[in-house]
Amino acid sequence: MRIVLGVSGGIAAYKAVEVCRLLVDEGHRVTPVLTDAARRFVGAATFSALASDPVPEGLWEPFEGGIAHTRLGQAADLVVVAPATADLLARYAAGMADDLLTATLLATGAPVVVCPAMHTEMWEHPAVTENLATLRRRGVQVVPPESGRLAGGDEGTGRMAEPETIVRAVLAALGPDASPTGFSGAVAPGVPALRRGDLAGRHVVVSAGGTREAIDPVRVITNRSSGKQGHAIAEAARERGARVTLVTASALPAPASVDTVRVESAAEMEAAIDAAARGADVVVMAAAVADFRPKVAAAHKVHGVPELVLEPTPDILAGLVARRRPGQVLVGFAAETQDVVGRARRKLERKGVDLLVVNDVSAPGAGFDHDTNEVTILCSEGRTTRVPLGSKRQVADAVLDVVVARLHGSAGGPADERPTAEHETGHTGESR
Repeated sequence: MRIVLGVSGGIAAYKAVEVCRLLVDEGHRVTPVLTDAARRFVGAATFSALASDPVPEGLWEPFEGGIAHTRLGQAADLVVVAPATADLLARYAAGMADDLLTATLLATGAPVVVCPAMHTEMWEHPAVTENLATLRRRGVQVVPPESGRLAGGDEGTGRMAEPETIVRAVLAALGPDASPTGFSGAVAPGVPALRRGDLAGRHVVVSAGGTREAIDPVRVITNRSSGKQGHAIAEAARERGARVTLVTASALPAPASVDTVRVESAAEMEAAIDAAARGADVVVMAAAVADFRPKVAAAHKVHGVPELVLEPTPDILAGLVARRRPGQVLVGFAAETQDVVGRARRKLERKGVDLLVVNDVSAPGAGFDHDTNEVTILCSEGRTTRVPLGSKRQVADAVLDVVVARLHGSAGGPADERPTAEHETGHTGESR
């Protein structure tokens, strides 16, 4: 297949050389298109030597076969831009075509993948956020940056995704026949081949742990959740190629290469989830959010037996459903002890999520603080997938298998049961 590899002017341009090599190794015809700024970081000769075609000279220079940007755009099966700087994203979102790369982007009807790279302050700037939202609405796929060392010795989010992650996203966008070698890239050895990279280019947000609601500076209302299942889902999603944000109320160590936000109360979790979920492809609400909290927390330690007046905590999942963007997959969790599947079916319909994962926390070896779990995954279309007792990592991968099927347009799992239309109250929380 024909791939246009756009390279804009950032220090991460050196990584684009490896992206080029890997795509050529997969048998694709790669034409690199460099901006003038990109040539300040990596010479055109390097790409011409590795790619299938030499680097075109520019928008105004002669091009074999006709006008450069129209020929490149029309012939491409996919255009990938790595790195995509803040400037490039702004010009692309605005519809500008003032160099060969932006003109090619506007002249193609092929899928486009952009791989942002910039300093943290730029990545978090509202203008960049809005430009990316505009591009996503137009169907552009974004491979989010990672956290790590940046130019100038700084640390933070904005480092371009690794070449293997980018190539997995490109191959996934091209379709199942795009990788004759079965390219997997740098993936943990325990991840089965069929799962390698199936979340590349996706942003997955996961909540975990049991929230704690203050009675006074000493005491809290909480639950038995350990956060193990949520942390396992975050780790599994990261190893499958996703950019992962974990919002956790658990004291467990953060999984490697996962953006982790520590919270304590339901209100803190609501704020963190709301911020993280805005651009996410998948949100997995595995946390056991407290159903209620003291209406007023005492400023000082209470002596004697207090009389507590309770109020409900925010329904975080309901807020996510109300604000969800098109194509976003929302997963809720439920912990039950009686009429487990029946209650879960009613909760699934009431919540309006895509998937609900439920377990019987009174069952031996399942639920709270165990290293094992067994769950039932209910889909909004009525499909049911039962996951037998196994490690929480195995359960995590089973949940993500259904999520991936959903992202690809299928609910997944056997259609053996249908949800009913009864009503039930109570939060959706983690089955730990």
